[in-house]
Amino acid sequence: MTALAEHRTVRAYAPGRVNLIGEHTDHSEGLALPFALEQGLTVTASLREGAGWHASALDLGEQDSFTAVDGSAPGWRAFVRGAVAVLREQGQAPPPAEIVIEGGLPRGAGLSSSAALSVALVLALRALNGSAEAQALELARLCQRIEHEWVGAQTGLLDQLAALHGRAHTALLIDFRTLQVEQLPLELGGHTLVVLDSGQRHVNAASAYNERRSECEQAARRMGAPTLRDAQIQDLHMLPPTLARRARHVIAENGRVAQAADALRTGDLVRLGRLLDASHASLRDDFEVSTPALDAAVDALRRAGALGARMIGGGFGGSALGLMPPGAAPPAGSHAVRPGAGARVEQI
Repeated sequence: MTALAEHRTVRAYAPGRVNLIGEHTDHSEGLALPFALEQGLTVTASLREGAGWHASALDLGEQDSFTAVDGSAPGWRAFVRGAVAVLREQGQAPPPAEIVIEGGLPRGAGLSSSAALSVALVLALRALNGSAEAQALELARLCQRIEHEWVGAQTGLLDQLAALHGRAHTALLIDFRTLQVEQLPLELGGHTLVVLDSGQRHVNAASAYNERRSECEQAARRMGAPTLRDAQIQDLHMLPPTLARRARHVIAENGRVAQAADALRTGDLVRLGRLLDASHASLRDDFEVSTPALDAAVDALRRAGALGARMIGGGFGGSALGLMPPGAAPPAGSHAVRPGAGARVEQI
């Protein structure tokens, strides 16, 4: 990300993401296999006279102005204020700016519009301030702090890393213990990945996301493991029923991610479809983050001929993903998703 101190206006783009498989594993140092979307959102930041920051969310028709970043603010405003505060604490205080947010991602649909917003804000404000180029992991952690400290969602790094590392025709195998990212070809031939919105919105901070993360941490402690990445299925008897279900999902999901990566390497899309089905059953029954609306969306994809389908995102609403074979007609309301380029910033 090139320093742009001499430019008065910069524009940053960050994509949404779809997680092919590996849901609710990142906070337990597990594995995931996301890809960045062709669709995303844009933040344009311009130097302004005077003090403070003025932000506009064009898609919502809402605005916000502030000169101090203490206290809290609702919704998208928390991301803007959090970005200013986190960068200031890093010694990268952004100058007074006019900030315009334009979205191409539906909020609460499980496509990570929140991470895209935090990534685009951080990139734009750093560039406006002329900050030096930073590694993707450093940027991802800054964005994670915004969600933790200002939005109230104890998210992992999956969404931010997917947005920053995205490439066309590529899935990203992320190991959240080492934070290594391996790029795998996502070559589907005549198959298509489609997303079907359940129609039920979700908000990570207001859902049971934080509760599920806490349950995973409790389960690991009771099993004598640093995280569930180190736990074994045969030790689930050590846990009470609820914690055993949470741990079983995470342990088994890590295995499914490894198998899915192998399926991509060998082009075995039938196997990949079976893994998607197994992932949804685990998220529904063991991790208990699906809903009737999400289950109905998954069923609709399967009835349309999907080789496999599952809910995506944090759960409690959002969208379902289906792998459609050649010639199959996706259900009404669904749309194809393709891996696209990662986040970027430019002068304008």
